Amino acid sequence: MDSRAQKAVGLTLIEMTLVVATIALLVGLALPAVRAMVDSFQSEGGAKSVIHAALSSARAMAVTHQRYVGVRFQKACTSDDPLDPLKGLLDAQQYMVFIVKEEPKTINLANGFRALEGHEPIKLPDTMGVMDLTRVKSDADLDRDKPNLLSDATTFSIVFSPSGKLVVHDVRVRNKDGEYRADNSTGSTKASTDDIFNSVPNIITYRRGMFVQDDYSKTLDPNQKDALEYGLGPEASRMSFVIYDRQAFRRAYERKAPWTACLSALGPRALYVNQYTGDLMSSR
Repeated sequence: MDSRAQKAVGLTLIEMTLVVATIALLVGLALPAVRAMVDSFQSEGGAKSVIHAALSSARAMAVTHQRYVGVRFQKACTSDDPLDPLKGLLDAQQYMVFIVKEEPKTINLANGFRALEGHEPIKLPDTMGVMDLTRVKSDADLDRDKPNLLSDATTFSIVFSPSGKLVVHDVRVRNKDGEYRADNSTGSTKASTDDIFNSVPNIITYRRGMFVQDDYSKTLDPNQKDALEYGLGPEASRMSFVIYDRQAFRRAYERKAPWTACLSALGPRALYVNQYTGDLMSSR
C-alpha cells in the first residue's frame, strides 16, 4: 500500500491549540457556578443550619444525660505570644463547643462547665461569624485597640436544662481537671491535659488546648497583677445572637465603625432560641 495514500492520524498543532482554548473557555464559564455553589455553604443560611443542628444536639444530650448541656461559641486562640493571647483574634476562626455542667471539684469550679468529652469542636463557616449583640451598643464597645471587647462579644454560651428547656444559667468554662489557670510547667501540681479548654500558657507555650478558659477577668481576682481582662470571665448564658459577614465586619472594624457600618443593621435580624423546642426564630 502506498504510504502517501494513508490518512494522517492525530491532531495538528493548530487543532490542539483550539482544543485547549475551548477547554479553558468552558472552565472559565463554569467557575462562577462552582463559586456560587461553594458560597452557598458559607452563607448565613448555611451557618444558621449548622447552629440549629448543634443546638438540637445539645438539647437532646441534656435530656438524655439529665445534665445542663450547652453550646459555647468562641474564637480559637491563635496567638504565639503568652503576654498577648488575643493577638490575631479578629481573623481567628470561631467554633461551637458542646459543654456540660460539672459538679464542683474545687471551690473555684462552682457553676463550672467543661467541654463534653467525645465531641469535637464544630467550626463555623469561614465567611460568617456569630456575636452576642447584648454586649455591643456603639462603636466604642468594640474599640479596635481593646480586643478584649471583641473577645467578650464573640464568646458566649446557650444552655439547656435536664428537661430540655432553654435557661439562663451562670457559666464559667474551665478545663476538665477543674484547675484555675492550669500550669503544665515541670513539677506543677496544677497541670491539665484538656485539649479543648485550657489556660493561656498551656495553649501557647505547651500547645495543649484550643480555647482560653474563663479564668481571665479582673472580677475574679482584682488584686492579682497579671489579672488581665481578656473578656473571658463567668457570665450568664444567652438566648439570642446575630450572624454577621466576617469580611464586612472586618472592614468596618478597621475603620473603627463596627456598630454604625455593620452591626446596627443586624439588630432587627437577631435570632432567638425557642425556650421549649430549641428551634431558631427570627425577630421579624
